[in-house]
Amino acid sequence: MKTVLFNPYKDRSVFYKWAFTLALITVFYNLLEGIVSVFFGIQDGTVTLFGFGVDSFVEVISGIGIWHMIRRMRRNGTESPDSFERTALRVTGTAFYILAAGLIITALINVYQGSKPETTVWGIIISTISICSMWILIHFKVKIGTQFKSQALLADAACTKICMWLSVILLISSVGYELTGMGLLDSLGAVSIAGLSFREGREAFEKAKGNLICSCGGKCSER
Repeated sequence: MKTVLFNPYKDRSVFYKWAFTLALITVFYNLLEGIVSVFFGIQDGTVTLFGFGVDSFVEVISGIGIWHMIRRMRRNGTESPDSFERTALRVTGTAFYILAAGLIITALINVYQGSKPETTVWGIIISTISICSMWILIHFKVKIGTQFKSQALLADAACTKICMWLSVILLISSVGYELTGMGLLDSLGAVSIAGLSFREGREAFEKAKGNLICSCGGKCSER
């Protein structure tokens, strides 16, 4: 006999408990990931790892908005963003746009100057840990969001999925550089992260308008 772990009709508080916990984990994980990535990105001269770290810091702002939303939902039950969340989303979107532009400019300068990282070993380590962590977060956000029919949590899971793809890009560029020594791969990785950052910025502004589903129409949470 199959056991039902979550029942939205009997105990809504279970949803808030899990959603609140997942939001806090997302915030603190991204904060730690950002600190470590930016430090080693600067130390090793890898723009991809540095950009990945800054992206994590921007995700912290978004995560705080989600955390605030869960607290508000516990009080009144609505998922429509309030003024604080809209402001957080606009700040997040702007930061993503600035990050995207900065990474592209830096990558072009590095290609022109022929700059290379000292090593990308830390990029391999951090991205591997991040892929595993993001996969776990996505699994629970989608499971709980689907169980309790929360479009807000499903949209957050979609954002976490983009974070996982950022980690994949970091891993590919880091491994590629270690195998070939081609500095161009680090710059290409940075440009790829810039592309996803631009997408995240656009979706943040869409959410600020009240559209909780990302540009894929919510289908990315179902894959």
